[in-house]
Amino acid sequence: METGTQTPTRGTVSASLQVKGALETLGVTARGLSAADAATRLTRDGPNELPVARGPSMLRRFAAQFTDLFAVMLLVAAVITFVAYRLGSPRDPGSLELAVAILAVVLLNAVIGFGQEFAAERTAEALRAMVPHRTVVLRDGERVDAPAVSLVVGDILVLAAGDAVPADARVIEAHGLSVDNAALTGESDPARRTPDAVAAGIPALDAHNLVWMGTMVVAGTALAVVVATAKNTEFGRIYQLTATTHAEHSPLQRQVTGMARRVAAGAFCLGALVFAIRLPLGGPLVTSFVFALGVMVALVPEGLPATMSVALAVGVRRMAHRQALIKKLVAVETLGSTTVICTDKTGTLTKAEMTVQQIWVPDRTHGVSGVGYEPVGAVESPESLLGTLRAAVLCCDARLLPADADGGWRVLGDTTEGALLVVAAKAGVDVGAEQQAAPRVQEFPFDADRKLMTTVHRVDDTVVAYVKGAPQELLARCTHVVQDDLGVVAISDAMRARVTAVNDDMSRDALRVLAVAYRPVSAGTGQAGTEQDLILLGLIGMLDPPRPEVSAAIATCERAGIRIVMVTGDSVLTAEAIARKVGLIDRAHPRALTGADLDGLDEQQLRALVADPAPLLFARVKPEHKMRVVSAFKDLGEIVAVTGDGANDAPALRRADIGVAMGASGTDVAREAAVMVLLDDSFASIAAAVERGRSVYQNIRTFLIYVFTSNIGELVPIVVATLAGFPLVPLSAVQVLAIDLGSDVLPALALGTLQPEQGTMDRPPRSPRESLFSAAVVRRILFLGGIQAAGVTAVFFWHIHSAGLPFDAVTAANPVYREALTMSQAGIVVSQIFVGLTVRSDRLSIVTLGLRSSGRMLAAQGLSLVAICAISYVPLLQRVFHTAPLAAADWALLVVCGALLLVADEIRKLFLRSRKKL
Repeated sequence: METGTQTPTRGTVSASLQVKGALETLGVTARGLSAADAATRLTRDGPNELPVARGPSMLRRFAAQFTDLFAVMLLVAAVITFVAYRLGSPRDPGSLELAVAILAVVLLNAVIGFGQEFAAERTAEALRAMVPHRTVVLRDGERVDAPAVSLVVGDILVLAAGDAVPADARVIEAHGLSVDNAALTGESDPARRTPDAVAAGIPALDAHNLVWMGTMVVAGTALAVVVATAKNTEFGRIYQLTATTHAEHSPLQRQVTGMARRVAAGAFCLGALVFAIRLPLGGPLVTSFVFALGVMVALVPEGLPATMSVALAVGVRRMAHRQALIKKLVAVETLGSTTVICTDKTGTLTKAEMTVQQIWVPDRTHGVSGVGYEPVGAVESPESLLGTLRAAVLCCDARLLPADADGGWRVLGDTTEGALLVVAAKAGVDVGAEQQAAPRVQEFPFDADRKLMTTVHRVDDTVVAYVKGAPQELLARCTHVVQDDLGVVAISDAMRARVTAVNDDMSRDALRVLAVAYRPVSAGTGQAGTEQDLILLGLIGMLDPPRPEVSAAIATCERAGIRIVMVTGDSVLTAEAIARKVGLIDRAHPRALTGADLDGLDEQQLRALVADPAPLLFARVKPEHKMRVVSAFKDLGEIVAVTGDGANDAPALRRADIGVAMGASGTDVAREAAVMVLLDDSFASIAAAVERGRSVYQNIRTFLIYVFTSNIGELVPIVVATLAGFPLVPLSAVQVLAIDLGSDVLPALALGTLQPEQGTMDRPPRSPRESLFSAAVVRRILFLGGIQAAGVTAVFFWHIHSAGLPFDAVTAANPVYREALTMSQAGIVVSQIFVGLTVRSDRLSIVTLGLRSSGRMLAAQGLSLVAICAISYVPLLQRVFHTAPLAAADWALLVVCGALLLVADEIRKLFLRSRKKL
């Protein structure tokens, strides 16, 4: 893209100006826009959102429903049937009726499929809206959490590592800022960004003081003023040039497509075989063709595409109701076979609501009361802690927001920093006044390698650096310590040992511990010089309590054969304490490895370590360590789900089979990398999503068994009639279509929405290599379908035989034959009612399952029964389907046949349960 040759934009103009000039050009001050000015600009310029990509028109999408393989087969059959009608002499009205019926079925199926696709699209849009992108801006000098869509030119963005840049912006203040521009330029190396002006005329994408919509902040913090929004951004221009991409098919969809091809090929071959057998017997060409057509139609599960769409859509919606947003359909399937979950601690196993419990300053521990973010509580002897708390809050970027109509007190920014702001307020520290009295002049942001954050402030006529971070890292950089009775003194070995012991004691109590230090520095001192020879002030221990629902969720996952491994950046002692509280470990000395331990292991040793099923946790890990752990599990053939919330978690989230990002506290980078987003950040939602994933897959297999059972019941009577030399079909193609689309679809849809079966999470994960049509599924289809087919075939020929009619005396107009046809169709419909009751579980008895959980299915089958009664008794439908009224004794016989099927399957289930006990 030749950005440099375009008419200069606000971005290119602002880039060549100094910060003050850029702000003046955009009509904004360093305090940001006022709320009123922002609202005016939003009305003028419109929302900061890209236009929705235009997909195929509604008409084209509806027409696409007719390209499905099953639909093509039926359309071809309809055309051939119509040609046979036109060429017949005399013309058979039944052929015309059959052609019209087939076309009606194809149209009905298209309407159902289009409706489900449209509903799924609306559902996806609604789910996307549940996790809106938000950003932090300066409005009237205050940091405000705002939807990215509300940004306007002139807004000042507050950017930090892990944020997605929501609009094109000119950097006006930066501290170690690096941005990944891969989404825009294709270059994956992070690019440094500074507020310095660039030469006039330089191409916009080469300007080091501009950041772009769609790129990611990978390090540092910054303030940047918005210069373009929505389609006026560089990303927006590219976006408008791109074509709509086609959604990829999931493995399950590919399995069903492959099944459709095999069924179509089988139907065609079997139909051709029947035609070849009947034609030499001297039967009319049209009659032989109708026989063959009946075979083909009987094998085609016309309602399957719509049924599968409903099952998947319902599964995704139900997961969303359990706070799990599925971004990719493949995740629904993969969840059902998850074997390992590598989980974070903070926010996932715990509440992510840090509350300071203890503060230690040499050599006394002060207790703190109160919980949550509301600054209500007391600090023991706060007068001796003011220096420590003042340093801690000055070294913070978070902001404490008071309760409003949307909820209670909350933190804008890091929750750990929020806890520091709360305890400072409890101790009487005026955070705002302290920040005004000691303005920040420099910053060295936190990173995973240093595990420290440093801010430099001007305090009167001096410059002071305040540092907070991991106790082990910070203590190693301290040369002095503040003691109440002695002031600043050199830190002794005994004091170092004491600090370490206090840190360990706090960690064993499941407290996260931060060390706080300071030192006077000279203006302009670099990071390395600033973060050495520090003066230790104290330790702050804060509690992030475990979520109450997590222990039960972990127990559920372990029963389900899923291994849970904690992978956290916290200390070993804190990680172990939380792991014990939630039930991840129970042995006295669990296996706990740090990042340093992992550095000492090669890949083979790491695979051997994780292959041992004993409880295991990883602490003090870096992003590359998390990646290695995930890779080791995957190399062993495990299906791995990984949770993460930060930008540094993105590689592991992408590497995992199921990347799970935090919706409430996670960064945009993490949410973009993941395929599932937890709206409530809770591990319990992962367990619930796994159960739903297993249920979706099981429901799909259940309705496949249901549908193909009736297909066998339709096919076998026709094949038997062919082999027996019977002159007419025991089940016409129109009747088969009526069963497949009229009687099977609604119950199958209901089966696709069943709640998880009892014991779903008491079974091991399914193998991802397991076919949808496994040997067990095929055996059950043949078992149930064989019994149904035997019953229907027997009923049909019994009715012919009981009337004393020889085969050669049977004609299409004969009332006995029409009654037999009706009994064949009704027999399949009635049998399917019993199939629906038993197919809900492979092992559990209908007595255990009950009927209350099958309300939708029973209602759907009731409608099917009403439909078959109408076909039997309504004159108009009798003419269409060539049926006749059935007597009460006929219905009783059909119910007995269906009940026998249910009894046979109950005996099979009893055998399986007894064998399992043995």
